[in-house]
Amino acid sequence: MFNKTERLLAFRYLKSRKRTGFVSVIAGFSFLGIMLGVATLIIVMSVMNGFKAELMGRILGLNGHLGVYPDFGPALAEYTDLKAEVLKLDGVQTVIPVIDGQVMLTAESGQAGVMVRGMMREDFEDRLLLKQNYRGENLINFEKNQVILGWRLAAKLGVRTGDKITLISPKANLTAFGSVPKMKSYKVLGTFDSGMSEYDGNFIFMPLAEAQKFFGMKDSVSHLEVFAIDLSQVPQVLNATFDTVNGRAVVYDWRHTNQAFFNAVEVERNVMFLILTLIIIVAAFNMISGLIMLVQDKTKDIAVLRTMGMAKGAVQRVFLLAGLTVGAVGTLGGVILGLAFCYHIDSIKNWLESLSGRELFSAEIYFLSHLPAKVELTEVAWVAGMSLALAFLATLYPSWKASKTDPVEALRYE
Repeated sequence: MFNKTERLLAFRYLKSRKRTGFVSVIAGFSFLGIMLGVATLIIVMSVMNGFKAELMGRILGLNGHLGVYPDFGPALAEYTDLKAEVLKLDGVQTVIPVIDGQVMLTAESGQAGVMVRGMMREDFEDRLLLKQNYRGENLINFEKNQVILGWRLAAKLGVRTGDKITLISPKANLTAFGSVPKMKSYKVLGTFDSGMSEYDGNFIFMPLAEAQKFFGMKDSVSHLEVFAIDLSQVPQVLNATFDTVNGRAVVYDWRHTNQAFFNAVEVERNVMFLILTLIIIVAAFNMISGLIMLVQDKTKDIAVLRTMGMAKGAVQRVFLLAGLTVGAVGTLGGVILGLAFCYHIDSIKNWLESLSGRELFSAEIYFLSHLPAKVELTEVAWVAGMSLALAFLATLYPSWKASKTDPVEALRYE
C-alpha cells in the first residue's frame, strides 16, 4: 500500500527538527495519550471482569445455584422428602439443607451481631472454598457445641481456636419469670477465609442439628441450596425444581438473589468504558491538530513534490502513514503496558501501598481481600481495533488537506 518513498517521507516528517520540533512534540503527546488511554481501558476492563468473576465464583462457592425457600412462614418443614425429590432431577449435583439466623455473639473482648449458618459437616467439607481455606482442629469434631468463625470476625473479637463464645438468640424462651433471651456457649473449632469480607467478618458455621435446637426449628430448615452440575444448566434445573416443589415452596436462582448487585457492577463497567474511551478520542483530536500543523509546515515541501510529479494520492498516503504510525505505535505500547499492569496488579498495588503508607484496596469496601484482574483477549483486541480505527479517522482530514495543496499557490511567493 505504501511504497518506499512514501514511508521515507512519512518517518522523516515525524522526526524532530529545529523548525518542526513543536509539531513533533504534539505527535509525542498524541502517542502518549493513545498509549495511556488504551492501557487504562484494558486495565479497568480487566479489573471489572476479574471483580465480577471473583465475586461470582466466591458467592457460588458459598451459596447454591438455586434456593428452595418456604412459601409461608420462616421454616421449610419436611425438607428431607423435598431434598430427595430435587436430588433425583437431571443436572442436580447436590442439595444442602441450611438454617440461617441472626444472633448476638459475645466474647471476652467484645460483641458483634453475626449471621449463623447451620449445615451438616459433610456439606461443609463438600464446599471446597470453605474446606481448602479452613484453619483449626480436625473437622471430624464439627459436632454439637462446636462452631467455625470467619477469620476477620475472630480477629476483630480477639477469639482463637479453642476459645469459648456465647450466642444470644433474639427469640426468647418463656419462663415463669417472663421472657428470657436464649443463650448458649460454644467452642471455636477453627476459622475460615472465603476471600470475601462480607462473609469472613459476619458469618459463623454451626452443625445443622445444633442450629435446629438453638433456633427451635425441629425437623425443619430455613431453605435448601441446590447445586447444579454445570452453571449453564441452571435454567433447566430451575424449571425442573419449580415443577417438583409444585406450590410447596418457592424457588430462586443465584441471578435473582444477587441481581441488583451484579446489575450495579455491569452498569459501572459500562460507564467506566465510556469515560475512558474519551481519553482515546481526545488523543485522536490531538493527533488531528498535530497533523494539520505538520501539513501547514510542509506546504512548500508538498508543492515541490507535486511539481516533481508526485500524485495527489501519494501525498495523501504520506500523511496518512505518519498519523497511522503514531496511532499504531501508541496502541501497541498501550496494549503492552496494560497487559503488564494486569498480570502484576497485586505486586503494583502492594508497592504503591508501601510507598504511600495507605490501604488502596479496602476489603471491607470492595468485599474481596485482593485486587482481581481477568484479561479477556477478545476485549483487548476490540480496544486495540477501536484505537486504530480512531487513529485512522483522525488522519483522513489532514491527509486529504495535504493532497489538495496547490503547488502554484504555495510557491508563488517563494
